[in-house]
Amino acid sequence: MRLDSWKPLLIAQRDLYRFWRNVYWLAGQVTMNIADLIIFGAIFRGMVNPAYIPDYIKFITPGILCLSIFISAFSIGREVGVELRREVTYYLVSLPISRRTLVTGRILGGVSRGFMYQVGFLILAVLIMGLPSFSMWILIITTTLLLSIVMSSLSISLSTLTRDFNLQAAIRSLVYFTFFFVSNVFYPETVLKMRLGPFAPIALYSPITMATTIYRYGFGYIKSIDILFNLMGLAIWASIAMIFAYKVYLRNLIR
Repeated sequence: MRLDSWKPLLIAQRDLYRFWRNVYWLAGQVTMNIADLIIFGAIFRGMVNPAYIPDYIKFITPGILCLSIFISAFSIGREVGVELRREVTYYLVSLPISRRTLVTGRILGGVSRGFMYQVGFLILAVLIMGLPSFSMWILIITTTLLLSIVMSSLSISLSTLTRDFNLQAAIRSLVYFTFFFVSNVFYPETVLKMRLGPFAPIALYSPITMATTIYRYGFGYIKSIDILFNLMGLAIWASIAMIFAYKVYLRNLIR
């Protein structure tokens, strides 16, 4: 019984190992994330109204934390999609583990990727924005956990719904642009309200907006937020995404 409880962690460990093995891909992703911070900061720092954003580098840094989770946790979905197309799943279901254990382990694998990949960017955020207090670190880590669950589960769901590689890539791109450009990552909420008008509340209910808001609060960029709304919102997103990924992946394992 104790061994069975460890099996999902063994699956997650396998996925984490495969993630770190792609050294050149990881180097490229890290470079692009840092480039996003530098380029957006350099371009918009002198363009934005200081009344809205006094320091754009500090403003965008929490959004880069969210971007790092999206890239790392979402990578598990790409591998799931490849396994389905190449029918590797027939090998996976032949292993001496239950299918439920396999699905749980894959979701945990994506979550662990999000956690591990983000560590370097958290250090970068500390250098740029300062060191948070212990209680804020708990809030930041909780946010990272919930957002990693959302992105890992969502990526598995999207990759499982279709085996067409081009369609999967198109869906990932659509999800990326929707989450990050209809959120407060690049713009303050006042600008979102002006640009989106009556549709602005859509951005406020985005998991990226909620996570970015908490990160900004945790690192002291903003002084007060509705912690309950943002944490509960993220928890609801995580619960729904995880249940949906579990059901869909389990159903489509050998279809």
